[in-house]
Amino acid sequence: MILATETEGLSRLFDLDFQLLADTVLMIIAMFVLFLVASHFLFNPVRKLLNDRKEKIKGELDQAEADQKSAAQTRALYEEKLSQAGKEAEAILADARKRGMENEAKIVAEAKQEAARILETARKEAELEKQKLADEVKREMIAVASVMAAQIVQANIDTNAQHELIDKTLKEIGDSTWLS
Repeated sequence: MILATETEGLSRLFDLDFQLLADTVLMIIAMFVLFLVASHFLFNPVRKLLNDRKEKIKGELDQAEADQKSAAQTRALYEEKLSQAGKEAEAILADARKRGMENEAKIVAEAKQEAARILETARKEAELEKQKLADEVKREMIAVASVMAAQIVQANIDTNAQHELIDKTLKEIGDSTWLS
């Protein structure tokens, strides 16, 4: 009896009858069908959406990395061009300084030539003035000598003798006396 009570207690514990088993199997099948339907209409679109988003993010990261590399290359190129521009500016300034020094030397040389030319012209003009003054003094001396000789000889000599006396005196004095 104990055995019968125990089996009867077990059967009541589980109370497995055919109807309960059929309902349980039907419920499991319904759950599986519901899972398949939900998977098809809900989970698959969500998975597809997540995969699409993952691919989009991966593409954007790849694009960002490519853009960053391109920006680094562009920056290096600009830095190189900036460095070259600095070197070119230095070369241009050095060339301008060199040309400035050459122009300065040329202007100084031209100024020296002009000063030498002006000095030479002034020297020649001074020589001409000296010659003019010497000629003028010579003429004045001749005039004075003529006047004096005329006064002295006026009583004693006639005009022809007076001219001969003046020429003779001039020849004796000579040109060297007048030039000094």
